[in-house]
Amino acid sequence: MGLLDDISVLAKLAAASIDDVGAAAGRATAKAAGVVVDDTAVTPQYLRSVAAKRELPIVKKIAFGSIRNKLVFILPAALLLSQFLPWLLPIILMIGGTYLAYEGAEKIWHKVSGHHTAEVPATEVSPEAEKKMIAGAVRTDLILSAEIMVIALAEVADEPFWSRLAILVVVAFVITIIVYGIVAAIVKMDDVGLRLAQNASGFSKTLGRGLVKAMPKVLAVISVVGTVAMLWVGGHILLVNLGTDGTGWVPAPYDWVHHLEIAIHDGTGGLGGTLGWLFNTLCSAIVGLIVGAAVVAVMHLLPSRKKKDEPVSH
Repeated sequence: MGLLDDISVLAKLAAASIDDVGAAAGRATAKAAGVVVDDTAVTPQYLRSVAAKRELPIVKKIAFGSIRNKLVFILPAALLLSQFLPWLLPIILMIGGTYLAYEGAEKIWHKVSGHHTAEVPATEVSPEAEKKMIAGAVRTDLILSAEIMVIALAEVADEPFWSRLAILVVVAFVITIIVYGIVAAIVKMDDVGLRLAQNASGFSKTLGRGLVKAMPKVLAVISVVGTVAMLWVGGHILLVNLGTDGTGWVPAPYDWVHHLEIAIHDGTGGLGGTLGWLFNTLCSAIVGLIVGAAVVAVMHLLPSRKKKDEPVSH
């Protein structure tokens, strides 16, 4: 009876711990919601030229890559750095933010300059091109996942080490399931439309045809949103981690943006929260565009890049 009583007490403690981990994971996930939206917007653009039968397998591979990013690379590094070298985390994040800004600016440069690669028909995507596409998506996810996990880590920084670990593992799985579940739903929506269009019901046919016609436009909009999201998140990472919340090297820019955001929030009534957020987002996107454009310019001026672009003479 004494043993059973001890087991009962331990079971109650374990249940309470699980409840605490779940509640903390929920708070941390909510805190990282902004970057989750960006991740969801960025990923579908990699699937625009993919045959329908390959969409879900590719989303699955990217999702597994995302989980690997979070659990194998980001989580151990973030926990160890936060424990022993907390000053290094903002610097690593700024490197990632610069890369993200570069990716967004490079896409804009390709559109503006007319040097972008023509879309490959869905039936002609080779296995090599598919691997390259997945690698690019997983690489971009690494930056976004790092931001998500560091935001979540900051939310549970006061928890004991093992609690932090459990909470962040839960956050990693929950966020990956949410992001890639939504991505899978978006990319398969046209197939759902085709199925509905084949039904006998008039309403189903109309809805199905509407979905099929709308999805190319929706994916085009998502591609634009994904590019803007790269600039926004990259610029925000740079602003925050340069400022008082990061290294403290250049506090003025982020302080200025944050004070104006609060002023807009307090001075515009019911729309204050939305307008303040939009101002902060606009400033972050401008910073991302400036930094990204500078990196694009440097990359295009590099001798190795020029040699790569020049035709080979014999």
